[in-house]
Amino acid sequence: MISIVMPLFNEEKYIGNCIDSLLQQDYPQNDMEWIFVDGCSTDKTKEIVLEYQKKYPKLIRLYDNPNKTVPYAMNIGIKNSNGKYIIRLDAHAEYEKNYFSKCVENLDKTGADNVGGFAITKARTKTGNFIAKMLSSKFGVGDSQFRINGKGGYVDTVPFGAFRREVFTKWGGFDERLDRNQDNEMNYRIRKNGGKIYLSNEIKLSYYCRDSLKGINKMARQNGMWNIIASRLCPGSMRLRHFVPLLFVLSVFGLIGFGFIHWIFWAILGAEMFLYFSLDFVFSIKAASRFKDFITLFFIFPLFHSNYGIGSLLGILKLFSKKYRKGTYKPQSI
Repeated sequence: MISIVMPLFNEEKYIGNCIDSLLQQDYPQNDMEWIFVDGCSTDKTKEIVLEYQKKYPKLIRLYDNPNKTVPYAMNIGIKNSNGKYIIRLDAHAEYEKNYFSKCVENLDKTGADNVGGFAITKARTKTGNFIAKMLSSKFGVGDSQFRINGKGGYVDTVPFGAFRREVFTKWGGFDERLDRNQDNEMNYRIRKNGGKIYLSNEIKLSYYCRDSLKGINKMARQNGMWNIIASRLCPGSMRLRHFVPLLFVLSVFGLIGFGFIHWIFWAILGAEMFLYFSLDFVFSIKAASRFKDFITLFFIFPLFHSNYGIGSLLGILKLFSKKYRKGTYKPQSI
């Protein structure tokens, strides 16, 4: 038995195709349960799931999540699950027909506590296609192997994840203080306790990214902010790559400020900008198929990086609020 847990919030554009991809799975339906946990959606998400539930009442269950955020949803789903393995899914995605069977196969053959696969980033609009190319580039997202179709093997984190049930009984559930980065924290806790995370090139999914510049910039700022908050609340859960945009933004602001003291700092800033935009030029050409595409990508890379870094600066300011000043996390018992 495997338990599928999927947090939901305003997913009416994606949930139908997502469930249709789950119905194509080659894993026996009698050995699955699908648990959807809705965070007070204001669109037709719940209605769509309930329509599928009418057709597959033994397979699909739907719970409400009044706290709205993903870690609460995951803990609700895990507590109400029965499977030997628990697979966390996202509604913004569609899954290869052997996704579940390959997750179970890789859990069994590797002995890992959590396995995941490669996310092929896709979009449904022209702007979204540019964003997808940026999120699939090493210059865009660093060495995040599952995004850039990198190397499989033992890693620090995977997208979503297929877990052994005992992970949660031994080490607790998801950290409910984290609106974001709860997967990174969970995987850090697994590794800290001697467990292993495995990325398999046999496991594949298509992930639909934000379709507008406004959407991706908002996501970048939120991710940047929560990287800081997560590193404060859960030291060690975030990696150096998560703070590169912050260092970039700080260096630009700092060198501009010091430039008024001595000209050498203007020279250093000029060298940094030349290096950055040279890399931007190279990776934009590499990802573009037309000159017009190159211009758009050349603009999107720095826009994403700067918003990410500014989000981290906002996160540093957030740390001074009472909410994040103190408190040691005690994992939810499952």
